[in-house]
Amino acid sequence: MLPRLIILSDLWGKQKSDWVRLYEDKLTGIFDIQYYDCCDLGNIDISTYSQEDLHRQFITFGIETAVQKLIQLEKQPFHVLSFSIGGIIAWKAALLGLPLISFHAVSATRLRYENTILAIPIQLYFGMNDRYKPSQGWNTLIGSENIQLCNNEAHEMYRKEKIADVVCKKIIQRIQYS
Repeated sequence: MLPRLIILSDLWGKQKSDWVRLYEDKLTGIFDIQYYDCCDLGNIDISTYSQEDLHRQFITFGIETAVQKLIQLEKQPFHVLSFSIGGIIAWKAALLGLPLISFHAVSATRLRYENTILAIPIQLYFGMNDRYKPSQGWNTLIGSENIQLCNNEAHEMYRKEKIADVVCKKIIQRIQYS
């Protein structure tokens, strides 16, 4: 039986998620993969499909709605790979008891507001050019060994194959040696 991996989308959800295949192609056969659209989890109205509107809805109610829905949906332990807003959803859900084995997040910049550290293996990736990346002080709190800063990369770096390669290799290594 393959270990389970849940993939949580960025704020755009499935409508702009062609890039997710970069991860799924590398991780299929190693994991039993379940993909969740964070817009669906958060009951986000996508009729006005702009970054500003989606972000506002997530901040106002969508993150908390998605956290509760994910907790209701997932009862068995799993690994998580999350992107941007998906990272804060998974983190908050884990703090409320979501049964995570390991936590991997790319460009989950809202984590910079979190003070409570998860008691599971974590690996975070941020672009050096992402203006919302966490501060050095936050990185120290989390543990610099748990954070990889990617040179010359911005927030949506996760859409690039070279980033998918790095992230997937790290996830596979962690599973093989755990």
